[in-house]
Amino acid sequence: MTVITPGMVLLTFLVFCRIGGCLMLMPGFGSQRIPMQVRLFLAVSITLALAPLVIPQVEGDLAKATPPTVAQLIASETLIGAMIGVMARLFFLALQFMGTAATMFTGFSGMADAPIEENEPAPAIATLLTLTATVLIFSTGLHIEVMRALLASYAVLSVTDLFNPQFALAKVTDAASNSFILIAQLMAPFIAYSMIVNFLFGIMNKMTPVIPVYFISAPFVMAGGLFLLYFTFGEALTLFMTGFQMFLANG
Repeated sequence: MTVITPGMVLLTFLVFCRIGGCLMLMPGFGSQRIPMQVRLFLAVSITLALAPLVIPQVEGDLAKATPPTVAQLIASETLIGAMIGVMARLFFLALQFMGTAATMFTGFSGMADAPIEENEPAPAIATLLTLTATVLIFSTGLHIEVMRALLASYAVLSVTDLFNPQFALAKVTDAASNSFILIAQLMAPFIAYSMIVNFLFGIMNKMTPVIPVYFISAPFVMAGGLFLLYFTFGEALTLFMTGFQMFLANG
């Protein structure tokens, strides 16, 4: 029979601070479309599931913690969890950037769609990419990897380790760099398509200055962009989810 002590309650709350801070910003879990009560229930449930694995490692270190130390630990754990959530959110912000850029490259710029996952309107291609990637997190089991990443974070930053801004900035910078390098590779077909098609129609415009080639070319540019999206959509999301999974495993 396990005896519940004040130290165990404190450690459980500290675990909740890290998990809650992470899920608050984690893609999918932190969506504004999920009611706040549901997100709170998820955070509490995950905390109760992971706390028995974390408490035995640090239970003796907080036996004589003073109230100021406890306050520091609560703020530190919340910031550490938020850092992990921001790192994951950067991947989806990069994917949204890819969708917005692809929209511009294929001639659909200026056509903002109704917001679905985020609060602000976004182009239809960007919304399609981010919403599909969010669904894939749960359908492929990556939400379990999020739990494993949270549990593995205690091996790097224990409950007794205070938040280090320099370390956090380095990790967030690495996550931003890796995510945008991945997205730049996935966006390469749209960049090449935009350069080629605009160069060709620019030559046609010079050869036939009387005909408004720019307005005539717009439907063809859009049609070509949709065909390119059709053939690259599945592979791009597969590579993105692979990169996101590697981040959860090694980040």
